[in-house]
Amino acid sequence: MENASEKPLTDAPRVGLFATCLVDALRPTIGFAAAKLLEDAGCVVSVPDRQVCCGQPAYNAGDRKAAAAIARQTIALFEGFDYVVAPSGSCAAMLRCEFPLLLADDLDWAARAASMAEKSWELTSFLTDMRGAASLVSRFRGSVTYHDSCAGLRALGVRDQPRRLLAAIDGVTLREAANAEICCGFGGTFCVKYGDISTAITDAKIDALLASRAETVLAGDLGCLLAIAGRLSRLNKTMKVRHVAEVLAGMTDGPAIGETSGEGS
Repeated sequence: MENASEKPLTDAPRVGLFATCLVDALRPTIGFAAAKLLEDAGCVVSVPDRQVCCGQPAYNAGDRKAAAAIARQTIALFEGFDYVVAPSGSCAAMLRCEFPLLLADDLDWAARAASMAEKSWELTSFLTDMRGAASLVSRFRGSVTYHDSCAGLRALGVRDQPRRLLAAIDGVTLREAANAEICCGFGGTFCVKYGDISTAITDAKIDALLASRAETVLAGDLGCLLAIAGRLSRLNKTMKVRHVAEVLAGMTDGPAIGETSGEGS
């Protein structure tokens, strides 16, 4: 993997992988899967080791000063890449939609934030809309249902892209759940502030997922998947939970999210 300041000896696009703090702390295999998918799509991938949170928790809590400081740090770290890609609609939406708003009145950073926004992408959207990925090599076989995360769907328009990629994998049967576009109940700090409401929303989501009779639920945001996996466990319901990148990359030999493993899932 190359450094952003070094000129590569290839015309392949240089992609900075924004791994996300949740992936780094709780499910690193998602980051490895994302890097594999990007490299298979012909990109030169780097993962800057000084990256931190996208700033969304501070932003949603009203601490714009802290969020803006994180935005500046992130922009400075990633602006040397051709593209910035995140395996999370929520984080990608923060980079693409909120950074320009946060720094709109900062004469030194407004243009840099706008430039960062233009090249920031959610993983499955980048693979389909920018790289035209039509086929994938995966060893996954089984029935899946897909949950659309709120930020990815509503802020970035990510819906058909992951489904197109899944359809390209021989052996995958997609079973759409009712209300696939309805919130899972996580909502970042929402699930902490409004626990009862969050639980009711998650329970309704789980009822719909189980009714699909799919073996595995997939999504593009780890926050959603953690909420779903945690509630499934508390309700003693059986359904595997995975990030879509793991399936697309054929990296599903390890435990699913919520199952016992050595990586904190």
